Amino acid sequence: MTTSMLTTTVLTLCASAASAAAAPKPATGRATIKGVDYYYEVHGKGEPLLLLHGGLMSTDSFAAAMPAFTKTRQVIVVDLQGHGRTTLGNRPIRCEAIADDIDALLAQLGVAQADVLGYSFGGGVALRLAVQHPDRVRRLTLVSTVFADDGWYPEMRAQQKQIGAAVMPMMAQTPLYTTYKAIAPRPDDFPRLLDGMGDFMRQKYDWSADVTKLKMPVMLIFGDADGIRPEHQVKFYQLLGGGLKDAGWNRENMPANRLAVLPDMTHYEAFASSRVAETALPFLNGQLGGGKSAAERATIPSRRAGASVPGR
Repeated sequence: MTTSMLTTTVLTLCASAASAAAAPKPATGRATIKGVDYYYEVHGKGEPLLLLHGGLMSTDSFAAAMPAFTKTRQVIVVDLQGHGRTTLGNRPIRCEAIADDIDALLAQLGVAQADVLGYSFGGGVALRLAVQHPDRVRRLTLVSTVFADDGWYPEMRAQQKQIGAAVMPMMAQTPLYTTYKAIAPRPDDFPRLLDGMGDFMRQKYDWSADVTKLKMPVMLIFGDADGIRPEHQVKFYQLLGGGLKDAGWNRENMPANRLAVLPDMTHYEAFASSRVAETALPFLNGQLGGGKSAAERATIPSRRAGASVPGR
């Protein structure tokens, strides 16, 4: 993890913390699942929307974007295993296991089905939740998320492999650690958390076969300066059935899923960006469709043979 990576993330986290201080107090709770004591919050009212944060962060990281989500939704946020106010436990950190825990937590909350948005590490958990418990997920948005470990730029993979207790001296003076220390049930577990996240990030994985089986609507959101290779972003969309052909004059070949690449955004800013919320909510609310109903699109004249076609 480089100094520039830490600086950008830290500044964005500080802005999120300021937003959290001014936000209305949510309902909070805890649930012990398979040896991990999870902390969760429930904000607002409406159809349930689950937000899952990035690695080494917490529910607080969504504070800056939270008002956009809670205008129309009941938002559930969870501190993932070992993060924030949730205990680390004694098992490895794996997206598959945490996804099972989140499914159990939603069941305990009486949420039969929710829309889900996950960012980075939380996106991996969200993807596994959709794969392993498809009936629990109505619509899925993945922000700055990979389907395989080689989706990151090579220099990113090299940095991820260095994460562990050995980088604790560098982390000790950052808000990532000071925030953790202020809210964690066992602050002394931070070096163990670094070891656990480093062990996770050194794993080889490829979930491409699972991606092709997803049946719920899926939106992918990336920054144009993301830490994820553009080729991987496109491949992800193609696995979902998108980006394979022109949609057609009447949208007859329009894919069911969506891809958004937001300009002027890095991997380390996405979790707090209001633009992510503005992009995701129309999709999560089922409002996308070219701005016209199917009946309206049917009235658009089809191109006749020989008519001028852009690009020809």
